[in-house]
This record gives sequence, structure tokens and C-alpha cells, in this order.
Amino acid sequence: MRDYDSRDGVMIFGGVPVTEIADEFGTPVYVTDEVRLRENYRNVHGAFSKHMDAGIRYACKANTSLAVLKILESEGSGIDAVSIGEVLSCLKAGFTPDRILYTGVNVSNEELRAVTDLGVMVNVDSASELERLAKIKKGLPISMRITPGVGSGHSGKVITGSKGSKFGIPLKDAVKTYLRAKELGFDLKGIHVHIGSGGQTVEPFMEAMDVLIEMTNLLKENGIDLEFIDIGGGIGVPYRPNEPEMDVNELGMNLTDMILEGTDVKKILVEPGRYIICDTTVLLTRCVDVKDTGVKRYVGVDAGFNTLIRPAFYNSYHHAAIGNKFGRACTAKYDIVGPICETGDHLAQDRALPDPEEGDVVVIYDAGAYGFSMSSNYNSRPLCREVLVNNGKAELIRDSEPIEDLWRHQRIPARLIG
Repeated sequence: MRDYDSRDGVMIFGGVPVTEIADEFGTPVYVTDEVRLRENYRNVHGAFSKHMDAGIRYACKANTSLAVLKILESEGSGIDAVSIGEVLSCLKAGFTPDRILYTGVNVSNEELRAVTDLGVMVNVDSASELERLAKIKKGLPISMRITPGVGSGHSGKVITGSKGSKFGIPLKDAVKTYLRAKELGFDLKGIHVHIGSGGQTVEPFMEAMDVLIEMTNLLKENGIDLEFIDIGGGIGVPYRPNEPEMDVNELGMNLTDMILEGTDVKKILVEPGRYIICDTTVLLTRCVDVKDTGVKRYVGVDAGFNTLIRPAFYNSYHHAAIGNKFGRACTAKYDIVGPICETGDHLAQDRALPDPEEGDVVVIYDAGAYGFSMSSNYNSRPLCREVLVNNGKAELIRDSEPIEDLWRHQRIPARLIG
């Protein structure tokens, strides 16, 4: 979790007082620090590329804002995309098709056709998908996602690599599926796993790499030479104060050493999303109500789980502070709750805060990953704004939706109109 400076009791984010951002752009609003975004990308790229040829493929499902994508494109990042919408968003931001790897699950023929027509490489998720892809287009370069039997993640809902997972080709079927792909005329480029999201230790990644190395060598014995090994993403970040941080340099050194010592493969791909974007962004929300029930105290704010669903959905922790009372002594514990008509609509629970008042700017930390990208129109509430800050300057990168957008694609049958 990052530490922040303050000026006259006001938290400073990206060189700008959070109160100024809230006053200018309104709340709720997601605010992203461009400098931190570039630093995070360079950190993870350097951790791997100093040992061997390494491609960082940003897992854009974490945050597909065009400005974020454009910044990462300028840094030289590649993309891990999971939908045709993500592919098209990345192309719009300036990525070329060769810098995008498409890893879908339960993909329709229509989407497979659309992705391959754009020239984007497919990371095949199943034997069924392989057969369907062969009927769509012959001779394509592809990779394959296997299920390593190793899982890691901050919640059972995001662990993807365990045996029996819905994701990937079961390990027991991997060799025969590669051989079938060769028989069908595909150009086999790589092998991929993704063990889950938010792992905080190096060991599960090394376990998964053991599986990848063994499979790579077994494929070589069967006449299949791969160009890259893709370890997927899932590098966690600290959300809590004093929580230890993943050592990406140790991770990079260990994984690349394993590949170089255990295989003939010369390139590694890594697909971080959360690590790159999470701590670049805060959610600013305004206190609109303070309530003491005698049993529990509440700070009511104008952002709910329609804006940030992670605490309600995953029971995730996000640090919270009052941005205009930054550094003041805390006086009591409060739940920070939103305007959604659900008991589970909370952003934080039992948090020590200085005396809250209506109008205070509440700051929710580490909101860049799966914050805006998982937001919704629940309770018929429009999506909020996004702002980019860079060395003291704040710029709007996404406007809030007008109410009218909620009805744009709806139709009332003529027979119902009197």
C-alpha cells in the first residue's frame, strides 16, 4: 500500500490535492497517476527482461480505459485480452495485432472469427475450441492454455489454475491436444498457464513453471518446439498497511533461471494486470450522510458497489482515508457505505477515521484494478468519471454517463404505447 504526502491536512495525489480534484470533476471519480503507472510497468518489465527476452502482456481486463492503454502502448507493453471488446479497445489505443494475445474461455465461433480476422493470435483454451478454430481458419499461429493443477489467488473466485478448473486444457490431455493441433496444421508458438489473481508469494509461480517446463520438454520429444513460455499473470499487491509486497525481482530471476536451465525456450511472456494498474488509482467519493445507530456508525458516501464492487463481491479490503482530514487522529470506527439498496453495499468496514462530516472527501485506495472495469448501472446509476493526473495536472479521460444513456438501447413495443 502506498504512502501519500499531504499539504495543510489535505492528501496529495499525483501532485494534486484530492479536494481540488473532487471539486473540479465531482464525485464519485476514479483518479489515476500516470507517473506511477509508467513506474509499475518498467519495474515488472525490468525484473524479467534483464535475464532473458521477456514480453509483458498487460492483462487489460483489470482496466481498459483508453488513456491507460495508450500510456502502456507507449511504454512498449503487449496485451492479454479476453474478449473481442478488449481486442478492439486495444487496437483503438494504438496496439498492433501482433502485440495482442487473445485468451478467451467458452468462446463462440463468431468471436473466434472476429479475433482471427483482425490478425490477433489465439491462446486456445480447449480441445473443442481448437477443432472449431480449425474450421474457421487454417495454419494460424497459436498458443495453448493448460491447467497446471496449481492455484493461487486472493479469493476462491479468482483461483484459475487448480485441477478441475473451467479454464484451460487439462494437463492429462495437453500432449494429445498439441499433437492434434499439429495434425490440423496450426503453427504452435507457445504454452500458457494462469494460476489465479492476486498471489503474494513466489512459490506457486515456480510450481506452475515446473509443470510448464516438464510439458515443454515432453512436447519437444514429440517433435514440437515452442518459441515462448507464458506464465500468465496474478502478481499480487499489498492492499493493507504494512502488508508485504511481492518481490518481482526475485520472481523474475527465479522463473527465467528455471526456463534457461530447464528448456531450449528463449522467451518468457508475463501477463500482469493488477500489479501494473492497482496502486496507480484511487476512488474519490463524497460523504453525504453520517449515522450512529447505537450499534454501528456509518459514513454514507455517493459511491456504492455499483462503482466499486470488490469489497461486496470478494470481501476485499481497500484502505480508506478522509482526504481533507489527512493525518488527523482517528476518533471512532465506521463502516463506509454507499447509496445502493442492498445491505451488502459497503466499501469498507470497521475503519478508524477522524470525525467524519458531510462534504468530506473519502479516499478509497488501490482501486485501479477491477474498479471501474467491474462497475455497473445497478439501481439505474450512470457510470462515473475518470481522471488522469500527471505531475500536478489533472485531465478528464472519461466523462460520466448522462442518465439518457441508460435508455439508449432500450425499445418499447409500439403496442404498449398508448
